[in-house]
Amino acid sequence: MADIKVPESAELKIGDKIIQLPIKQATIGQHVIDVSQLYAKTGYFTYDPGFMSTASCDSTITYIDGDLGILRHRGYEIKDLAENSNFLEVSYLLLNGELPNQSQYKNFSNQLLHHSLVNEQLRNLFRAFRYSAHPMAITLAAVGSLSAFYHDVLDVDDKEEREKGAIRMIAKMPTIAAMAYKYSIGQPFIYPNNNMTFAENFLHMMFATPCEEYKVNPVLSKALEKIFILHADHEQNASTSTVRLAGSSEANPFACISAGIASLWGPAHGGANEAVINMLLEIRSPERIPEFIKRAKDKNDSFRLMGFGHRVYKNYDPRAAVLRETCREVLEELGQLQNNPLLQIAIELEKIALNDEYFIERKLYPNVDFYSGIIYQAMNIPTQMFTVLFAVARTAGWMAQWKEMQEDPNQRISRPRQLYTGHVKREYVPLTQR
Repeated sequence: MADIKVPESAELKIGDKIIQLPIKQATIGQHVIDVSQLYAKTGYFTYDPGFMSTASCDSTITYIDGDLGILRHRGYEIKDLAENSNFLEVSYLLLNGELPNQSQYKNFSNQLLHHSLVNEQLRNLFRAFRYSAHPMAITLAAVGSLSAFYHDVLDVDDKEEREKGAIRMIAKMPTIAAMAYKYSIGQPFIYPNNNMTFAENFLHMMFATPCEEYKVNPVLSKALEKIFILHADHEQNASTSTVRLAGSSEANPFACISAGIASLWGPAHGGANEAVINMLLEIRSPERIPEFIKRAKDKNDSFRLMGFGHRVYKNYDPRAAVLRETCREVLEELGQLQNNPLLQIAIELEKIALNDEYFIERKLYPNVDFYSGIIYQAMNIPTQMFTVLFAVARTAGWMAQWKEMQEDPNQRISRPRQLYTGHVKREYVPLTQR
């Protein structure tokens, strides 16, 4: 079948006036109509709540086809990366456009190891929080504070400083995240270990204590490595768009990532896997599942099954396909495949979703949040830390997107428009007369 030729422009008719709008071609996926000159030519803006039909940038990093269930980073299938690569390789790929050779990988890894420590004065910031503070609140503040320690990477126009900022941010995120957890449970901070992999090191900082040796379970570290890869980037989602929006003002990278963390925190975004566990706790036992399935099908009931379906994917989430088997491996390794009530509920829900016509017709498959939440629960990672781990992984994608944006010659400060529907003009009435 011959390729359909994409026209060079689209016509927009407003009254008797016809305007030509250029069409920009994608290498794959949706082509876009360039409306950047629309206001200048017509005096009109476009209206697109949630930017559902608007491309805010052009990018070479991540491609998603939600209808076909495709996710690729720099052209590589996510399944291939998750099964064959590691998180540092994928981070290098996202930042630089190519997978590293052995020399590049060694140099990149050494830089990340060198920058994994945080300034000792950061301890004082943690002590300012209540012990019961949500780890996301602490992580958000700690990341934002890094700009006070690293003045040498605040010039976003300097290529070398951009590279250094990206390295520092990816390297320090797991350290900060683990510190947030340790502080919340009243245990001493554990320093990073340069002899461990990225995932091993994070688990060690999370669960080790000075009292005794902690051995990282290789099955768990492998699972966490996959989760980090699967969450590393996901195109122009809410938090990534927030990072780009903040970065468009030339804010430093630490401030931009802190803004991204704030956006990620929402239950409709990064908090979804935490919502999955809360839902399982609400269901309480497998016997009550039919009741909640009935509620999920009732359009008049506000209850929703968390961890099913996806805003973008109208097919099986390719990340969930990878994690489904990983989830089984973790549960089997920990001896929880048969005797954990919460996980039994999740397994039964998964079975229903994959076989019930209601879910199949609506393409409500279990998504990546469903499986990652179960894995975290099995690994004894507390629910409040789920979104923090998401931030650890997504920092690689955020920095890649931030770096790409800073290097884009067409980048301008973001300034969305609005459709104003308020009062036209009102006369001020003094307080004594109101």
